[in-house]
Amino acid sequence: MNEGLVVISGCSGGGKSSLLAELKARGHRVVEEPGRRIIAEETANRGNALPWRDLAAFLRRAIAMAIADHAAAAGSAGWTFFDRGLVDAASALQELTGEQVLHPLCTAHRYHRQMFMVPPWAEIYVTDTDRRHGFEPAVAEYQRLATTYPALSYDVVLLPKTSSVARADFVLSALAERDH
Repeated sequence: MNEGLVVISGCSGGGKSSLLAELKARGHRVVEEPGRRIIAEETANRGNALPWRDLAAFLRRAIAMAIADHAAAAGSAGWTFFDRGLVDAASALQELTGEQVLHPLCTAHRYHRQMFMVPPWAEIYVTDTDRRHGFEPAVAEYQRLATTYPALSYDVVLLPKTSSVARADFVLSALAERDH
């Protein structure tokens, strides 16, 4: 297990990116969401591995990117915060295709036991050119992740619906408490 690698996951549009921007501003390493990076690359290259064109190809790319991100961050001193991780992509691919990828991949590539889950937050949810799905699919995604992470023996900490600054304080405090 990599004790310094911490996943922030949960509902799309729930404030993960804002929280991670705050953690980065405080000097912590942050790994951007694989999905957003893949969409940017595929759009620039006129590729098809996009969630609205070929979801399975998109998820396979997200899995490969999450494994590479994990390997690149392993052994780093201090905290590294991930905007989503391998569990997110592997669980989505398994649900979509039935391929049994979740347990083998996620057992081989562990993050810090404590992870932070962003709940659905309709008041701040917005779509954009990369996030085209509505709030209901985002809630369904959240529900899948809220059961998947504990099933993989992660301690899920639900983040409060508050500012990014307060959320960052909450995350860092929870991690400090666990380490003492």
